[in-house]
Amino acid sequence: MFIGSLKSYIYFEYQRIKYKNNFKANYNKILEVLKSITEKEQFLKQKRKPKLKDIELIAVILTAEHMSIDSECQFFREISIDLKNKIERSVYNRRKRKLFFAIEFIRKELSNKFNEFENYFVVDSMPLEVVKLSRSNSSKICKEEFYRAPNRGFCASQNMHYYGYKIHAVCSVEGVFKSFDYQLDLFKNKQVKLEIPMRKNQHNYQKQAYIFRKKRKRIETLFSQLCDQFMIRRNYAKSFQGFKTRILSKLTSLTIIQFINMFVFDRNINNLKISII
Repeated sequence: MFIGSLKSYIYFEYQRIKYKNNFKANYNKILEVLKSITEKEQFLKQKRKPKLKDIELIAVILTAEHMSIDSECQFFREISIDLKNKIERSVYNRRKRKLFFAIEFIRKELSNKFNEFENYFVVDSMPLEVVKLSRSNSSKICKEEFYRAPNRGFCASQNMHYYGYKIHAVCSVEGVFKSFDYQLDLFKNKQVKLEIPMRKNQHNYQKQAYIFRKKRKRIETLFSQLCDQFMIRRNYAKSFQGFKTRILSKLTSLTIIQFINMFVFDRNINNLKISII
């Protein structure tokens, strides 16, 4: 009985060490790509020089999302000692929220590498719950300011009522996100011109080109990958700033894996669960 317990302990300890090593290797690969995108290492003005540079912190955030580490408790258990000693959990949270603009800058730089010559994009939306409907009246999450507070909505494609936001995303026909926004801001601010497929019973019906009918499903697959591997529908944030930073981190992590697939390994960009080391 003791021997069996010892074997189990050794096995799980081996798996834990292996996981930490994988985190470090993935982190190094993502950090390498980030440094090829921008030469800037510090994005925030700080009086004291932090042990963990901003670019390194962003690499840590994206690595955690890539490895489906969605809980901060789990995250600080899994990362290597050298990274853990460079930043405390409370400081990690605050700096992560403040680096929203830097993460968005990196996401756009990565996206532009793919979408420089794209003229056609696919638009779709997906509901993101903040809390369950039953808790919507008493919840204070993301209600710091009235104009960006969550609201009740209905998703016809999933036949569900929800309390939260609806994210509108634009991706290329190859499956790379160009931009995203909440509610109707995408159409007001980005000046998107929509071309919607016609139904057969509509007047002057014209069949949509095959390439568009095929490629328009790409964004649905991306949403499924965001829900599965990146767990985008889970919400642990308490503020709107924290909520939108979580969403942006997941989209940026997805994009950087696509970048590594194409420009480092020359393989299908949408094989997101494949190893990058």
